[in-house]
Amino acid sequence: MTAVKRVLVTGSTGNLGAKAVSALRGCGSLDVVGIGRNSSGDPSVITADMELYDHSWAQHFEGADAVLHLAADPKPVGSWDSITRLNVELALNVFRAAEEARVRRFVFASSNWVLGGYRLGTERLTSVLSPRPVNPYGASKLFIERYGMAAARNGMSVISLRIGYCQPGENMPGAHMAFGRWGQEMWLGNDDWAQAVIRSVASPYQGSAILNIVSRNEGSRWDLEEAKETIGYDPVQTHQPVTTIRNYMKDRCAALRERLIPMGTSVPPFGARW
Repeated sequence: MTAVKRVLVTGSTGNLGAKAVSALRGCGSLDVVGIGRNSSGDPSVITADMELYDHSWAQHFEGADAVLHLAADPKPVGSWDSITRLNVELALNVFRAAEEARVRRFVFASSNWVLGGYRLGTERLTSVLSPRPVNPYGASKLFIERYGMAAARNGMSVISLRIGYCQPGENMPGAHMAFGRWGQEMWLGNDDWAQAVIRSVASPYQGSAILNIVSRNEGSRWDLEEAKETIGYDPVQTHQPVTTIRNYMKDRCAALRERLIPMGTSVPPFGARW
């Protein structure tokens, strides 16, 4: 961590943010600065409304070696209104602040939902697979991934992490998780998330990369070799998905619904798109 001395974390009081800050501060002398809505009222966090660009908060990016951007609407079922404000406009403002401050490393919290259209298939899920978001949330993450690729052409190193399913608190996996087997297969344990944060911030990698960040779950289709080769991410936690009768029926119903009325399809089964 000697090359990186100061890291700015947006959304530092949220689920992923709080865990990320804890991991980074555990590295030793690293200066970790949180910025965002600060819903918890933490006095150590810079309270800022980043939906609107303003120098009053953007000035805090000066001197940062890396930015870990986690602030967003985290709900896959978020509305277009919320997603546009919190996942697109806010992210572009954070990128602008980082670019103007000449930050060397930008780590973006993308999502596995960029590939949501493959959730009922059998394909190996890699970064080169054609994106197939099925909701506004996934679409917003894809947009910012692409913006990051453009930003990297100007010298900033940009790493987009397609983060798996990391629940609040102890984050124990099991049949209680949403999204059926798909949800369990993309479970991301707290220890593995901490490893991903540290490695993505401290890695000497230069350029633009999109990486899957999940734990080493049995039967998972998420490719992990790209993350290992790029930043050295090698998950140590694992989960064997549990299938209950209820989960099995939910999976079958989801598959039937997808065949009849596909989510995110470019050509609807009937009718016309306006």
